Amino acid sequence: MTELAEHTDDVPDFAAFRDIPTTTLADLLGVEQVMDIGIRPLWGPVPRVAGPAFTVSCPPGDNLMLHAAVHRAAPGSVIVVESGDLRYALAGGNVCAVAQRHGIAAFVADGVIRDLAEVRDLGFPVFARGIVPIPGAKEIASPFGLPVRCGGVRIEAGDVVVADEEGVVTVPATRAPAILTAARAKLAKEAAETLDDWERAHRTRIEEILKARGFEG
Repeated sequence: MTELAEHTDDVPDFAAFRDIPTTTLADLLGVEQVMDIGIRPLWGPVPRVAGPAFTVSCPPGDNLMLHAAVHRAAPGSVIVVESGDLRYALAGGNVCAVAQRHGIAAFVADGVIRDLAEVRDLGFPVFARGIVPIPGAKEIASPFGLPVRCGGVRIEAGDVVVADEEGVVTVPATRAPAILTAARAKLAKEAAETLDDWERAHRTRIEEILKARGFEG
């Protein structure tokens, strides 16, 4: 993962995506790249985070590879975990503290954690399905860097992960430069538009749709 920190033409500008709301990205990318409503911030207000995906797979009831990942992921990474287990915690306060110490930007986990008060006090961003007090086992080893599914979205290592209070969106690394350019243009256009401008355009669009559908009233 160290090569992801180097600035080359082939590497997305991960830091720049911290200025892009997930709502803007969702408008550009569509539902296929938006994690489902169950993957949400576990405390708030949470800062927007953006970084390269460090992908981890943990089978139900086991958290070994997430615990290993905090010592291997490069600073700035978002550790993305495929699990789907709601019975056993993938991580707790100490694991989050170590991740934060190592510069990990956030956890995005299709599962649950514990020690929420500690995690909230740390200010470490965790986007997951919830909390449960019992920890998982540490028995099953599996490779890092394979594609995973989290919140219904397929993520590859190095994809851009952007998460804020609205949800989590992933940008395929190959599309990141074009999406960043489009997002900046969209935000600039919206910033130059007054509410009156938006209302006029909105009303015109809605009336056209209604008319096309034969609505009278």
